[in-house]
Amino acid sequence: MNDDIKYNFLKSALTIENPLMKLADFFEWLNQKKKETYHKITPIPFSEMEHWGFNPQTGNLEHSSGKFFSIEGIYVKTNWGNVAEWSQPIINQPEIGFLGIITKKINGVLCFLMQAKIEPGNINAVQISPTLQATKSNYTQVHKGNPPLYLEYFLDKRNDVKVLLDQLQSEQGARFLKKRNRNIIIEVSSEIELKENFCWLTLGQIKELLTHDNIINMDTRTVISGIPFGDITTLAQIENYHNSDSYENSLLLSELDTNNALYSIEHIISWITRLKSYAELEVEKIPLNSIKDWQKDEYSIHHNQHKYFSVIAVKAEIGNREVNSWTQPLVKSAQEGIIAFIIKKINGVYHFLVQAKLESGNFDIIELAPTVQCLTGNYRKGLSEYEVEFLEYVLEPKKHGAKICYSAHQSEEGGRFFEEQNQNMIIEVGEEFNNYLPEKYIWMTLNQMKTFIKFNNYLNIQSRSLLSAVKFI
Repeated sequence: MNDDIKYNFLKSALTIENPLMKLADFFEWLNQKKKETYHKITPIPFSEMEHWGFNPQTGNLEHSSGKFFSIEGIYVKTNWGNVAEWSQPIINQPEIGFLGIITKKINGVLCFLMQAKIEPGNINAVQISPTLQATKSNYTQVHKGNPPLYLEYFLDKRNDVKVLLDQLQSEQGARFLKKRNRNIIIEVSSEIELKENFCWLTLGQIKELLTHDNIINMDTRTVISGIPFGDITTLAQIENYHNSDSYENSLLLSELDTNNALYSIEHIISWITRLKSYAELEVEKIPLNSIKDWQKDEYSIHHNQHKYFSVIAVKAEIGNREVNSWTQPLVKSAQEGIIAFIIKKINGVYHFLVQAKLESGNFDIIELAPTVQCLTGNYRKGLSEYEVEFLEYVLEPKKHGAKICYSAHQSEEGGRFFEEQNQNMIIEVGEEFNNYLPEKYIWMTLNQMKTFIKFNNYLNIQSRSLLSAVKFI
């Protein structure tokens, strides 16, 4: 990626003022979209689903077209952690979908074309999604509806499009079986029509909106998490930038610094390789009707102890979608969880405490996760099969001399998950926090994490979601 692209991304990340859409006007615009778009999401019994049904042999929950996704069973064996084997339902969606954002330079600043989109599982109806958010079944119109707006810009058929970022990234490893999406950002040089339910925002505005609960959806967060901003020389080109000792400026230094990391990239690769060589993960697809400790009733597939998650069915009626009414399964979490990075200044630069995490649906066994990742509330006493390392710093930061730098509730992806949100946090610890860590943890700068994001299947979606909230002003 050339330096001009990184400069344009950084300039946009440092820009809050946008004459096309001021933040004060944005909230009014978003509320108006909620009011003017009819939406109704109704949980229903499985028997009322249209075009979905349970396979009579396997019990798998499938669409009649054989497309979209299915709910299947897996049997897992591993030497990682305290639970050596289990079976569970999982979403099998082998298609690679588009998560795409169109950008355009407006008044000298790169602006992002964002969509106010209602998903059936959204906790608050409308959230801000990428320009294009579509599975292959969607954009090939298996549902017999209209094609997604702006799709033509992402199909390599135009000469006014420049690709700025293009990555394959993973989805939730505990819920999806080896699922990946194409995260892509393009820049358009010609005039482009601003369609209804779309607006132009700077990257700085998007990051500011991430300080609020449940406005920026998961798909937007994963796409912008991969944006590179260059190094210290890139910052030198930004006019009127004032260096300071602020928290935000220190994060920017961690993003741009290439000289003061505790560990080298080679050391981190060796650490990951060693853990992957040790880890054993056998995942066997099995019929949904043969998984242990789970049961199905008229309204849900759930764990016997009502832990983890369940699978439910809903009828969705949404006025501005390619199809206005449909039914589908959704995954419903047992309760909200916590996703948190612990950070510490080492060598004068913020380092993030990163966890190597094995999950049953991971494409390559282990991915890099936040310090604490408890998605289903099972970190609570008596509900966990394992002790969660560093959890005390997240639950009681003051008691441990730590400080909350960021906290907001953010939703999981509303097309597959029903009203699921997790508390996203960044916690700063002091000098007394030991730099030497358990085997499955390591310190990394933001710059190093961005290096790994460039390559597929290194940082998991929870870490990318949380990194997207890192802002520099």
